[in-house]
Parts: sequence; structure tokens; C-alpha cells
Amino acid sequence: MEVALKISIYNDWDHIPKYAEEGAEEVTLSFDGEYRKGDVIHISDLEPDRFYVFKLDAVLAPSVVYVTKDELLYPVPFYEKRENLNPLTFFGNRHVVSIRRAESYEVMTYRNLSENSFDPHDDIGVYPHASANIETRGESVFAAANAINGNIAHGSHGEWPYESWGINCRADAEFRLDFGRPVNIREIWIYERCDFPHDNWWTEGTLSFSTGERKILHLEKREDGSAQKYMLSEDNVTWLTLGELIKAQDPSPFPALTQIKVFGTEANYEIFK
Repeated sequence: MEVALKISIYNDWDHIPKYAEEGAEEVTLSFDGEYRKGDVIHISDLEPDRFYVFKLDAVLAPSVVYVTKDELLYPVPFYEKRENLNPLTFFGNRHVVSIRRAESYEVMTYRNLSENSFDPHDDIGVYPHASANIETRGESVFAAANAINGNIAHGSHGEWPYESWGINCRADAEFRLDFGRPVNIREIWIYERCDFPHDNWWTEGTLSFSTGERKILHLEKREDGSAQKYMLSEDNVTWLTLGELIKAQDPSPFPALTQIKVFGTEANYEIFK
């Protein structure tokens, strides 16, 4: 059998695999042992420009992602870098990491194109990927990636489950979402953080698309943190930004984004073949 996928765990000081597993189209690595600082999850022999389902930990939700490189290097987060995660993530002495090729029915359908449960801070060629021109104090609990991890818990701020994209009071804050390939967008849901009275909220924001199109969003305060939903029709979009954010006339200087969900389809139906 020709091996096409491999998962290994090594530490970045010696790069010697501690645990490894391989397979053709689906691989599950299970092992007994604790992660150590400096450990890296290495997934190799990926086929670029393909869809996979990654599940990097038993606690993390599986994510349908598009990869543009032949390997993934995921540093296991420690200390402050894991405060935006469920405390059980990568914790304990028994772990499972799995990957498989995505099926056509998982990709070629109307779906949330923005969710990625393990999006790292740096662009590693796995999409969707979130980034921003500011993240409050550089802390993981305010990273842009928090806004696409699928978690919509509200009512507080800071450590999981209240992680969010925080803008450190910047008037020019801008959030960016890269898809890695063209997609057709039909609906966007915005969840503003609602830890009142600590929080402020935005009354307006502007979506800008890779195509040059723009859409102004009129936002409102929602005590229950529910989604504000916007219908649109934007085709062949490879990235979008949310910026030109205007906060309400409220004493608090702290608006924040809990989650953004982007619904639509693949623009190129040949991409799966």
C-alpha cells in the first residue's frame, strides 16, 4: 500500500518522532504520554490544493480545511498560548490526532466556510485562516482566530469559553479572513461580544472583499449575544476583511467580536476532482 499521509509528534529541539502513524487516505494516531513544551504535531505527505478533515485533539471539533502545502507543522500550545482553549485540550496522558481526505458531500454543499477549530496565529497554508492588524496585548484570548473557532459563548471575556477578537481600543482595527481559494458567499453572521457593562458594541462595520466589492453592515447592541445576519451575493471571493468599525457612544472602550460565520459554496466545482 502506498503511504500518502503521516502523523508524527516530535519536540522542536531534536525533531526525533516520539509517536507516529501513517496511512493512505485516513490516519489516526493514538498514544499514551503527556505533551511537553516544544512538541509539534507534524502532518506530512498532504496533497496541496485538497480538502481534508483535521481533528488535532479529542476535545477539538473536526474541521473541513483546504490545504495549499504538503505538510502541517502545529506547535502544541502551552501556558498563555492555550488560555483560549478548553483546559482539557492537549491535556492529560492519552491523546488522539486524526486526519482524512474530505468527502465530496462535506465540501460541495452549502456550509459554513469560515470555521476552523485549530487555526494557528501564523498562516501555515491551511484555510480558513483568520488574522488582524491588532490583537489586544498579543494575548491568545483576544486572537483573531477565536472568531472562527465555532464557539459563541457570551457573557464574559478572557479565558475560554469567553475568548474573542479584541482590538485594544484601536479605531483602525481590521479583521481578515482568508479562504485559500475562491468561494461564493451568500450569508454572514456576526456575533458581537456582550459582556455588558464592561463591553461596548459596534453600530457599523464594512465588509471588503477580494473582488473589490464592499458592504456596509448596520449593527446593534444585543444583550443575548445572538447573531446579526446579513444576506449577500459575492462570488469568487478569496478573502474578506471586516473594518471601518464604529463603536457606540457608550463609556466602555471595549467592543469585541465573538464569532463570524460565512455561509456559501465553493466557487470552483472542479476543485474536488
